[in-house]
Amino acid sequence: MGMNQFLQSLSDLETIDRAPGYFKFEQHSVAAHSFKVAEVAQFLGDVEEQAGNDINWRLLYEKALNHDYTERFIGDIKTPVKYATPQLRQMLADVETSLTANFIQNEIPEQFQAAYTRRLGEGKDDTLEGQILSVADKVDLLYESFGEIQKGNPEPVFTEIYRESLSTILKFNQMACVQYFLAEVLPEMLAADFSDRQKLAQLTDKLLEDNA
Repeated sequence: MGMNQFLQSLSDLETIDRAPGYFKFEQHSVAAHSFKVAEVAQFLGDVEEQAGNDINWRLLYEKALNHDYTERFIGDIKTPVKYATPQLRQMLADVETSLTANFIQNEIPEQFQAAYTRRLGEGKDDTLEGQILSVADKVDLLYESFGEIQKGNPEPVFTEIYRESLSTILKFNQMACVQYFLAEVLPEMLAADFSDRQKLAQLTDKLLEDNA
């Protein structure tokens, strides 16, 4: 038994669309999202390191690159559905855990099973690297929703995704990387010229004020 099934399955992530069921001007796959989250996490890690914090870069890259691999088994479920109830969220998590464990046991060579159990497990933990992943994931989602809003997508769900993403990022506002993002990156993003700019700026200011 080699690594063929794992390597072949990477192509499956290219066929899974993000935010399924909604009209989008630009499609995003889980594979593309994983790459972007790794790039964002890399930048956030740089900020944390410059602030004097030690980064386990191997762990950070592993978490970022693999954080949505398990969507290969159940797809990208709409956020409102996934988080409809704590019970449903836990049930979905249990299904992912079970399918992942079965995949590792049956398709990953024994000498690599411990590594892939670590890599394909829940990456958003209390470690600095896990917190960076949590922020990076929402930063990419923020940009995905912003891109649709900027293009004039009439679907209200993208404003809600923007709100939820920024609200989650703000929960980590004690982190140096989040402080940098809010002070240097977010204002530049909102300075772009688009029709709903004032409305989105007001929503952003309200969220920042509520979390001050």
